[in-house]
Amino acid sequence: MAMAEKRLRAPKRAPLFALVAIALSLLPAPAWSASSSLPTVVIDAGHGGFDRGGIPGQAVAEKSMTLDVALRLRRILHDAGYRVVMTRDSDVFVTLGDRVRIANSYGNAIFVCIHFNAATRAGANGIETYYYSNQSAALAANIHRQVVAGTTSENRGIRRRGYFVLRRTSIPAVLVECGFLTNPTEARLALQSSYREQLAQRIANGVMNKRAPPNRAVVAGLTHVVPPVEQPFNTNDFVRAEPERTGSSHHSSKSSKKSSRHKKSSTSTTKKKKKKTPESDE
Repeated sequence: MAMAEKRLRAPKRAPLFALVAIALSLLPAPAWSASSSLPTVVIDAGHGGFDRGGIPGQAVAEKSMTLDVALRLRRILHDAGYRVVMTRDSDVFVTLGDRVRIANSYGNAIFVCIHFNAATRAGANGIETYYYSNQSAALAANIHRQVVAGTTSENRGIRRRGYFVLRRTSIPAVLVECGFLTNPTEARLALQSSYREQLAQRIANGVMNKRAPPNRAVVAGLTHVVPPVEQPFNTNDFVRAEPERTGSSHHSSKSSKKSSRHKKSSTSTTKKKKKKTPESDE
């Protein structure tokens, strides 16, 4: 009798399962993370405290602009249901090591570092985004395209660079350069609260994996490379970046050049005066 009841009830359950399956398929996909929960977003406002950022003599302090955009980004993401962690939420100095430790203390998380650019040439302008690990490339592309689409600045592309906060983080990590504060036009924009709100909203759209409109081409003169992620709209935003130079390598390069010049000088001197050795020249 029990078996007969099960056979009779089975056809009644089938439509219910079908309806549940259809309902689940209509639910929106989770933003960015493939898991069922939203990722924690670690927001890193560049510089702070005694570290003003930028270059000597720069009128607009980078540390103030990065913090303002970061706080706006926190509000937007929090309202969207994300858990947000700040490496700093006031004008204090945080070491690069501490920023990385904060980021790596969260599992299902992403790291978004906010900066503004600077250059000795006032005409330099544009938006560029950096990443290091392949797991960060898609996040970099999402954020970069959103920010470029929401500004009138040049598209300076997405570049792979071994910055400390990108190289040492174990989670997807990107660094966004939101324009040049040494460029008169971009500096004036950065000083407008509405523009900083727009930057925060665009970065948030990238974090939430929203589709961006087609971007302008990468500024002329930059070399394109094969992108590590699929390129929608047939736009290659990835450009070749120069190798990162450290103080030691730069010093080594200078020493090498000096040594080379010294050897040439020594050889020439030795030919003229055989008794004078390179050691006696030093």
